[in-house]
Amino acid sequence: MAGYSAERSGIEAGDLAASARALEELFELAKKYRHSRDYWELLQFVVRFRFYSPFNAMLIHIQMPGAVFAAPASRWLDKWERQLKPTARPLVILRPRGPVMFVFDVSDTEPLPGAPPLPEPVEKPFGVSGRLSGRVFELTVENAKRDGVEVSEGVEGAQSAGRIQVAQRRGTLKVLAKVRPEPVYREVPLLYELVLNARGSMEEKYVTLVHELGHLYCGHLGTPHEDWWPDRRGLDPGVEEFEAESVAYLVCGRLGLETRSERYLAEYVGRWAEVPPISLERVLVAAGLIERMGESRLEPRKELPRVGL
Repeated sequence: MAGYSAERSGIEAGDLAASARALEELFELAKKYRHSRDYWELLQFVVRFRFYSPFNAMLIHIQMPGAVFAAPASRWLDKWERQLKPTARPLVILRPRGPVMFVFDVSDTEPLPGAPPLPEPVEKPFGVSGRLSGRVFELTVENAKRDGVEVSEGVEGAQSAGRIQVAQRRGTLKVLAKVRPEPVYREVPLLYELVLNARGSMEEKYVTLVHELGHLYCGHLGTPHEDWWPDRRGLDPGVEEFEAESVAYLVCGRLGLETRSERYLAEYVGRWAEVPPISLERVLVAAGLIERMGESRLEPRKELPRVGL
């Protein structure tokens, strides 16, 4: 699933200035995704390329749209007994807690004598389960509390799956800050209220949860702290919806869940030549954050939120 190793490849990042220039060039290339069909192809690739974060999947797609399975040179050698071809092309992605790292697609490797067959994750990297684990849903709800988001259920109309808004009342939420040797909780201000339709299935509720969190982390409701996510209030409602639908499609699609977001985006591509003026970076960063929220318990925010959204 999502996430990636911090292993070093056979090539060192070394010159940070050169690495920065390489990333700048990649981001310039990303402008081609203003065209609807190119953008749709990118989203579909990121959905299938689940073993890297959405942002890194985009970087790989920019450099090699036909990539199948990418890993550092050291992992290809140590884990799968494959070496790089002389013509192998390094792909630059972001390193966890560091600048960049280099990975190589399976097509740029060749087996050493006696190498074992490639495992299923390499042979069939795009397989999905189509099932949602209850733990993913529960972790996402719990992790939302650290950002002051209270998730509840209510009886909504048939056409309403849910909503998120700035909290209309004062209150606090308890966030687990430490597990051992005994649980320690921290209180954070209640900042947002997210309501899900109680009539829906767990999968339907999760899709709505992701969509509404997409609005939040894309900055459509402002921000409690500039270091958490940007304040992007005042965007055209169509832009906000396009970004939230993109986030929902990426996160849920990488879990194998079908959503209305796919139909929404596909229909848009069929009608319009260019996507609205969205922030591709915010879409990918928001999707990556929500994905991590469903994988493990995240630490509480270190900064205090700003009061008065």
